[in-house]
Amino acid sequence: MMFLDPDSEESLVNQIVSGISLAIKEHRLKSGSKLPSIRKFAQTHKVSHFTAVEAYDRLVALGHLTPVRNAGFYVRSNPGNPRPDPVPEPHEEDTEFDFDAHLLLQKVFQPMGMELRPGIGLLPEQWTDHDGLQRGLRTLARNEPGSFSGYGQAKGSPRLRAKLAEKLADTRISAHPEQIMLTSGGSHALDLVTRYLVQRGDSVLVDEPGYHNLFLNLRLQGAKLLGVPRTLDGFDLEVLEALIIQHRPKVFFTNTRLHCPTGTSLSLAVAHRVLQLAEKYDFLIVENDIYADLDTTGQQALAGMDQLSRVIYIGSFSKTIAPALRVGFVAAHQELIDELVPLKLVSGLTTSELTEELALTVLLQGRHRKHVKQLQSNLADAHETVARLLEGVGMELFVKPHAGMFLWARHPLIEDSTALATKARDEKILLAPGQLFMPNAQIVPWMRFNVAHSLDERIYRLLEREIERL
Repeated sequence: MMFLDPDSEESLVNQIVSGISLAIKEHRLKSGSKLPSIRKFAQTHKVSHFTAVEAYDRLVALGHLTPVRNAGFYVRSNPGNPRPDPVPEPHEEDTEFDFDAHLLLQKVFQPMGMELRPGIGLLPEQWTDHDGLQRGLRTLARNEPGSFSGYGQAKGSPRLRAKLAEKLADTRISAHPEQIMLTSGGSHALDLVTRYLVQRGDSVLVDEPGYHNLFLNLRLQGAKLLGVPRTLDGFDLEVLEALIIQHRPKVFFTNTRLHCPTGTSLSLAVAHRVLQLAEKYDFLIVENDIYADLDTTGQQALAGMDQLSRVIYIGSFSKTIAPALRVGFVAAHQELIDELVPLKLVSGLTTSELTEELALTVLLQGRHRKHVKQLQSNLADAHETVARLLEGVGMELFVKPHAGMFLWARHPLIEDSTALATKARDEKILLAPGQLFMPNAQIVPWMRFNVAHSLDERIYRLLEREIERL
């Protein structure tokens, strides 16, 4: 066990990197030896998951460790050599399965043998607007075959931005096309806004639980994350104001509608109070509203109540058209958008005008509105079925939203949902333990279920069997 001094001026990450590097140099860690998993290291040394992840990643970058997919981290035979050692595929009995946000991201894009994935954040492929995409591609190929050979405009397709301005106006958000910047999906929008607003050492408010990918991004920026507990109608307002008074954050990142992972939405009273606090204590709000089109209630966004004064609004087409499209957007006051554009250009030049025009073509099809209505109906049916199945094995639901993609559930006898998720791996089932969605990565009993991927009876047989063993 390594001694770490939390009161030292040297960061915990640097202490871990120095300690492991020294152990390798002094041959206390032999070539080819396996390090503890990230989760075990964090638990043993009482550090956060994020600290352990950053330290291990830095040791890999320095050439001291070799990561082996689905197996863990090993000491290189030639530490410091940037060329990786050839490592044999691990035996099944040696395989470790750490649950952290990195793993969840990998499992989304690389299923790696998982047959069922109720824990992921995507809709099934057959639920996307596949027909709309095909029709859109044919339309573009027929009508504008030679129009997409350049980089496009810095803010993105003017025609799509104009359409988005109309779409936002329908939801009572007033935005001129010049107040809208297109991005490569919602995550890209969050990344640009994060890098623009957040500097190392800044205190930022986030949902607790909340979006794991955002937490990783903010940690990389050196931010101090302040978790605001989610409640059935939005937030614990007393905790929120106490955090604001104590830490004076500059920004609050929040998913206001059909929240990931709890499925909750802000009540009108809570929304008004949040905007009052932002005005009183002078901070910005980044409203991640990527599930807006799945909402059947017509709830007004914070951006509509604030009219983009203190609210920066983020949206995406990943849920209603397809994630492969990679088209999202940021809407904000003109000055902020103009300052975001150079950051977008530096980080990746322009976004794809081809995919932007494809998104526009799909939106202009009359059938897309029918697709969204059908998607809402499919999700409502899945919510009803999955809620019944979860409750049937003794799970408690945080809320029943009847819309959106997620249910947040726990069992009264389960304290560590991460342990249950690890057992599910042997059944080739990917669960999403609540630890992934906590800003400080603490273990909790809650789990996120994507209702569209949670209709298979094998999931509930697993849950029932593991619960019976408690």
